Amino acid sequence: MAEGIPVRVITGSEGEETTIRVEPGANLRESLLEHDLPVYGTVSQYANCGGRGVCSTCTVEVDPAPEPTHWHDAAAVRFGYPRLSCCITVEEPMTVRLLDKHVWGQVLPRRVAPDES
Repeated sequence: MAEGIPVRVITGSEGEETTIRVEPGANLRESLLEHDLPVYGTVSQYANCGGRGVCSTCTVEVDPAPEPTHWHDAAAVRFGYPRLSCCITVEEPMTVRLLDKHVWGQVLPRRVAPDES
């Protein structure tokens, strides 16, 4: 049997599942990234706080949800927002749902109609 704590990870709109093994006390964000699991969106994979708990780009849904240890994560719990994976230490088996990431206020280039060019 493999060592480590089992973390069931659900990705994509199809609900694809995989289980990774994580050392007790490991940071969830770092563990997900080590297994090439998409914690960030297309932009935030380059522009993020590096796991300091301030940018809110590494959000996930976790069950069972551990007690928060960081002020930002405590606010997420209080108001029902997704949790920050950088603020979660893996101490017991859990299920993690990776969320589709969207950039708030993102403006896409306007498509030019063929007759406008």
